[in-house]
Amino acid sequence: MEKTVSPFAAPVYVMLKPVGATCNLACDYCYYLGKSRYYPEAKNALMSMELLERFISEYIESQTMPCAMFTWHGGEALMRPLSFYQSALALQKRYAGGMQIDNCIQTNGTLLTDEWCRFLKDNNFLVGISIDGPQEFHDEYRRNRHGQPSFYKVMKGLELLKKHGVEYNAMAVVNDYNVDYPLEFYNFFKQIECRYIQFTPIVERIVEGDTYRLASFTVDSVKWGEFLCAVFDEWLKADVGTYFVQLFDATLANWMGVQPGICTLARTCGHAGVMEFNGDVYACDHFVYPEYKRGNIYTKTITEMMYCPEQIRFGKDKFDKLPPCCLNCEYLFACNGECPKNRFISDGDAPGLNYLCPGYKRFFAHAAPCMDFMKQELLAQRPAANVMQWAAGR
Repeated sequence: MEKTVSPFAAPVYVMLKPVGATCNLACDYCYYLGKSRYYPEAKNALMSMELLERFISEYIESQTMPCAMFTWHGGEALMRPLSFYQSALALQKRYAGGMQIDNCIQTNGTLLTDEWCRFLKDNNFLVGISIDGPQEFHDEYRRNRHGQPSFYKVMKGLELLKKHGVEYNAMAVVNDYNVDYPLEFYNFFKQIECRYIQFTPIVERIVEGDTYRLASFTVDSVKWGEFLCAVFDEWLKADVGTYFVQLFDATLANWMGVQPGICTLARTCGHAGVMEFNGDVYACDHFVYPEYKRGNIYTKTITEMMYCPEQIRFGKDKFDKLPPCCLNCEYLFACNGECPKNRFISDGDAPGLNYLCPGYKRFFAHAAPCMDFMKQELLAQRPAANVMQWAAGR
């Protein structure tokens, strides 16, 4: 019999959108810019100080663990002035009640200054910076509303983070263009000494009436697998234990039978919601649609919204609604169907197959011997980095 896990066993996690979808860039594949259409009456998308205080006090109160992680996202989160975040930290301190408070913020990096970086360092923020590799790759899709490229501004921001010793990681989108250059892509991050990397495959659909088509920048599913295999082989040469690729770490976690560090590869989801600038709470950052709205913080508590039957079912459906071919797959334990937003392919009469499935299967099959070896090393309390010497001798 499968063990029943209480939904309260996972920490409450609600991402904040202090400026909604507002951004100083207009990246072609931004999935969030269009969300502003749900708030046509809003003169601006600025979270009020009253709402900020309500959220902070209630968010801390709702935690089932002795720590609370605040994640500031956008749009572009730095479009709120520094004073906004200074006020947020003061409120966190007021309501902490002895609880550990951590902050992370996602940014495109173009608005970073010395003042910002000093603040981020002094207050132990973890910064996620969006950068899609070398200039040619990055500027293909990441431009402002006037079509001007953003690479140099991002790199300037990155240098400021380094200058001030701010802890950061890179979120790199893999698209139809850069997927063909995995080694150039990966080695760029080594050249700039970015040791924590999140590779995110872009999969977006454009709705046309009752049908849809894949956006032109969507990564090819098979090429996504080839990309991962190429980067994995390069990583195995000398980088295990010194450069950390989030997807590789999460895959190894699933190989070990422990909770992966990313929700996309977990068995269930639903514990990570998102709150818009006006207090509306949605099931997930990728499901900001009216049918997934859980309520508003002015009329419902965070606990009510994040533990409501609809949200719990949303999380369980990730596994429970997998098609038969997934349930019979030898790599089900490794991906758990990946993100529900990508599960729109039909397998005969069974809908719900993940668009990226061919790529993940290719990667898991390729990486399996090394994952098996690293698992055994870790179980024997030896470093996983031993896989480099083992792989070199194969």
